[in-house]
Amino acid sequence: MTATAAEDWKHWSDGRAASVSAPHGQLALTGTHWLEAEPAELPGLPGQWWADAEGVRVRATAADGITVTGADDPVDGEVLLRPDTDPAADTAVLGDLLLVPIEREGELALRVFDPAAPRRAAFAGISAYPYAPEWAVPAVFTPFDGEAQSVLVPNADGKDRPLAVNGKVEFTVAGEHRTLTVSRSGNRLTGVIADATSGIDTYRFRFITLPAPDDHGRTVLDFNRAYLPPCAFADHFICPFPPPGNRLDFAVEAGEKQVLTR
Repeated sequence: MTATAAEDWKHWSDGRAASVSAPHGQLALTGTHWLEAEPAELPGLPGQWWADAEGVRVRATAADGITVTGADDPVDGEVLLRPDTDPAADTAVLGDLLLVPIEREGELALRVFDPAAPRRAAFAGISAYPYAPEWAVPAVFTPFDGEAQSVLVPNADGKDRPLAVNGKVEFTVAGEHRTLTVSRSGNRLTGVIADATSGIDTYRFRFITLPAPDDHGRTVLDFNRAYLPPCAFADHFICPFPPPGNRLDFAVEAGEKQVLTR
């Protein structure tokens, strides 16, 4: 183990805990409200909310206190909030609450992040295996022919949704050759995995991120940075489960394990 690698991992680990426990981090999510075409009230929020082809709409009065982020005055009438999939996405605030429109497979919802969420108050860190350099292994990415493929996988909310995947990474652990199906996220690769520790020592599945592959597809699969999905921190996230072939039959004793509570 090099001091630099261990220190980099510790910095990453500390940053993870700080991010999920931030005032509007993953632990603060208290609701994901799926919207219909007809205006309706949402639990705990003023105004009326609905979805249309352009995004999320809200109708409220200035006295309701809903303010679009970046605006000087509260909403007084009807406004459009563009979802997180739009390059010019909008958010709004209501007191300490952050209101985030999202779009998933053509469906629109409003997420509510509350700094006073019980799970945020009870958070005591993320347990993890000690850093182990042998779990950072060379890997080679091979893209699928043509465009991304779509794999239907269960999600944490009980629904099956398509997961876009772009290729496979090949690697060797303890002399055994393995492959994982991965997606592209910008220049990097991402994956959803489970292994023999899942649901026992670790959460039921975890996410991984790999650096951008070079011109020959070479990258590094560092299981030390396997991390908990958002749904480990709040029930209102809709994380995808591992696609077929991404349930490893050995114990990956590296990376994040569980959410700790007081």
